[in-house]
Amino acid sequence: MITLRPSAERGLADHGWLLARHTFSFGDYYDAAEMGWGALRVINEDRVAPGTGFGRHGHRDMEIVTYILSGVLEHKDSLGNGDVIRRGEVQRMSAGTGILHSEFNPSPDEATHLLQIWIEPAVRGRPASYEQQALGIGEMRGHWHLVASPDGAEGSTTIGQDARLWASVFGAGESLSYALAPGRLAYVHVVRGRLALNGQNLATGDGAKIADESALQFLAGEETEFLLFDLPPV
Repeated sequence: MITLRPSAERGLADHGWLLARHTFSFGDYYDAAEMGWGALRVINEDRVAPGTGFGRHGHRDMEIVTYILSGVLEHKDSLGNGDVIRRGEVQRMSAGTGILHSEFNPSPDEATHLLQIWIEPAVRGRPASYEQQALGIGEMRGHWHLVASPDGAEGSTTIGQDARLWASVFGAGESLSYALAPGRLAYVHVVRGRLALNGQNLATGDGAKIADESALQFLAGEETEFLLFDLPPV
C-alpha cells in the first residue's frame, strides 16, 4: 500500500523570519491523521531568513537529523558543540535526557533551506549526544547512499533507532529499486524533481507512506533528489 502525501497538503507556518512546511503534525499544525509514520515523527522543510534563527530551546528523547538543502546553519548546544552546517553535511543530535540548542542563519543575504527530521528513539533516557559529518553528495548520484543508521554502517551518522535513512540523486530516465523487509514501513520524501514510485507520480515536496510492499521501484522524470526512510512500525 502506497499513500501519497502531496506537498500542498502539508501544514504551513509563516513566521516572517521562518517559512515552514510540516509533513506531520507540529507546532500549531495538527492533523490527527498525520502524527508520523512508524518511528518517523517529523519532517519539517524550513526556510530561515538571513540573520535570523531559532533561539535557545530544549529537546528530550528524540533523534534529530538536519539535512541542509542550501545556505548555512550555525548550531550551538549545551554540550559545548558549536558548528556551522553546510550543504553536503548532515547533523545528528540525540536529545536523550535533555539538550538545549540554538540554530541561526549567519548569512547576511542568503536564506537557509533545510529539512529537520525527528525519529523516535528505541530507548529513552540515554545521554544526549551530537554528531556532524560530510554527507558525500557525489556518492548519492545514481545509487543509494546511507545517511543515518543504528550502527553507523557505511560511514553513516548513528541514530538510536532501528531505522535507516537513504538519499539518492539520479537523472531523467534513471531508475533504482529497493527491497523492503516483511513488517517494515517506508517513507519517501522528494527533495526536488519528479519521480514515479511503483507507477505513482511524486514531485518536489511530495511524500509517500509505504506499508506491505516488498519491492519499490523508482524512476526519475528529471534530475531528482529524494530521501527514503526504512522504518520499524513502532
